[in-house]
Amino acid sequence: MKIIRALLPILFLLTGCSGDNTKALAGSGAKQQYLSQYSKVQDDKERMRHLDVGYFAGGCFWGVQDEFNKAPGVVSTIVGYCGGITKAPTYESVCRHGTKHAETVRVVYDPGKTSFKTLTSYFLGIHDPTTPNRQGPDVGDQYRSAIFVEDEKQKNEALQAIESKNASLPKSSSVVTALDKFEVFYTAEDYHQNYINRTGDASCHVR
Repeated sequence: MKIIRALLPILFLLTGCSGDNTKALAGSGAKQQYLSQYSKVQDDKERMRHLDVGYFAGGCFWGVQDEFNKAPGVVSTIVGYCGGITKAPTYESVCRHGTKHAETVRVVYDPGKTSFKTLTSYFLGIHDPTTPNRQGPDVGDQYRSAIFVEDEKQKNEALQAIESKNASLPKSSSVVTALDKFEVFYTAEDYHQNYINRTGDASCHVR
């Protein structure tokens, strides 16, 4: 899969995919404009629209985004990089492991239809939250399991979901998903956005 991903920028240009920074909203034919990066400032603007935002890292972001697009209450998703030490990372730099960023999905959702706890429980079910720095064949710190929380409410709801997940696991296993403070999310390159939906290629590992 890493070879395929390395060729993606070339394939993206050859196929004439749009570079206008617009992507389809989850579950709709509408267009979503996205920024190069997001912070709590942009997230609070979503909250003024009576929406909310969560950031989830669980391995290959193609598959995680595709699964969240199917979740009830999700309004839109974007893939990108979060939790690292460098500004404006690229996919290539993240793969070299020096940035400390994780492949992450920004999830905008309707709190009238779902909750952060429900989305966390969903997230814990679509990947293996018991393996550090890997998902299936994908190994590296960019594939770590993490949730980037913006406040104590999100942290507490995530902890409740993790506690429930742990209760369902064998005694020899436990959730290793990190709950890290959200700082900034950097939007990934166009060719990664809604990749499975656009290409039909479901090779990205999810449970």
